Amino acid sequence: MRALAYFGPGNVRVVKKPDPRIEHPQDVVLRVTRAAICGSDLHLLHGLVPDTRVGCTLGHEFTGVVEEVGRDVKTLKRGDRVVVPFNISCGRCFFCERGLFANCENTNPSSNDIASGVYGYSHTTGGFEGGQAEYVRVPFADVGPTRIPEDMEDEEVLFLSDILPTGYQAAEMGEIQKGETVIVFGSGPVGLFAQLSAWLMGAGRVIAVDRVPERLHFARQFNGVEILNFEEVDDPVMTLREMTGGRGADVCIDAVGMEAEGSTLERALGLKANLEAGVATALAWCIQTARKGGNVSIVGVYGPPWNLVPIGTAMNKGLTLRMNQCNVKRYLPHLLKHIREGRIDARRIITHRFPLERAPEAYDLFEKRARGCIKCVLLPHGEA
Repeated sequence: MRALAYFGPGNVRVVKKPDPRIEHPQDVVLRVTRAAICGSDLHLLHGLVPDTRVGCTLGHEFTGVVEEVGRDVKTLKRGDRVVVPFNISCGRCFFCERGLFANCENTNPSSNDIASGVYGYSHTTGGFEGGQAEYVRVPFADVGPTRIPEDMEDEEVLFLSDILPTGYQAAEMGEIQKGETVIVFGSGPVGLFAQLSAWLMGAGRVIAVDRVPERLHFARQFNGVEILNFEEVDDPVMTLREMTGGRGADVCIDAVGMEAEGSTLERALGLKANLEAGVATALAWCIQTARKGGNVSIVGVYGPPWNLVPIGTAMNKGLTLRMNQCNVKRYLPHLLKHIREGRIDARRIITHRFPLERAPEAYDLFEKRARGCIKCVLLPHGEA
């Protein structure tokens, strides 16, 4: 089969690899129909995630058709169309039984300090092959994959694999009360869905912060939010405080993670980016712009375990900080209902589609945020 593989920082290629096979009775093998490029895939591309091995297949957002079925799989059959959560969970461990599927203790033997297994996201998350390929093996197939209703298209539900439930969980962790002010740092795909989810949960005001004019324009059109380009102001924190009456926002959401700009960090904190493995600028701004007693929700990915965070400020302001990888399976039924009833049209964020052989070009476009790119989708087998 053809697959998009990693060959070092800045270097991904489409190569021939052996077709995946059933390795455990609870596996299925999917023929991938859609695979998206996620912002966190850029962390891999830039060499920021430890133990990303040469030759590994990337990709954790995908839909597919069941091709092969392990003998112990009870809920799926050949020909079923499914969307697959990015995190791999066993369904019966201490954490899965509590709905914390992102913290499954049986799918990632690497460390107690790292999340569950994840498709295509280095050996720190279990070393599973990803879905930016023609075929992919799916473990614990009775747990994660969700059937796509016959009357729905793959692209309607593709983002249930990650970014839609991640944005929704970000808003939920903020415990947004009716009429509250929410600031979302980042207007990439996760930030867009966090903004939309904030409205669904009753926010009275939503402010989107980013540095890319096209993304901010899209956020305003897609979600009806106020916008702030932080590169157009001298002090983003003071500007946001002024926009919120001097007190700060009720809820701040970090939908950026480790890849904030070095120049931004220097301006905000007076530090050099190379002093840290991951730049925590957006998180620092969340802490500094939240009101006293407010909530900070973190879904931006921070891969390395060392990041400079103004935790003393958070303590003195009495903030509540909540964070986690998204427990995707927990939100699938609820969000599928939102899509079916027309409250969410996730397809609108797709701006570019590419055949699999042009995946490196898609990565380059997505990385540079060129040509109005919001979200790239790969078609491993062409149009159905």
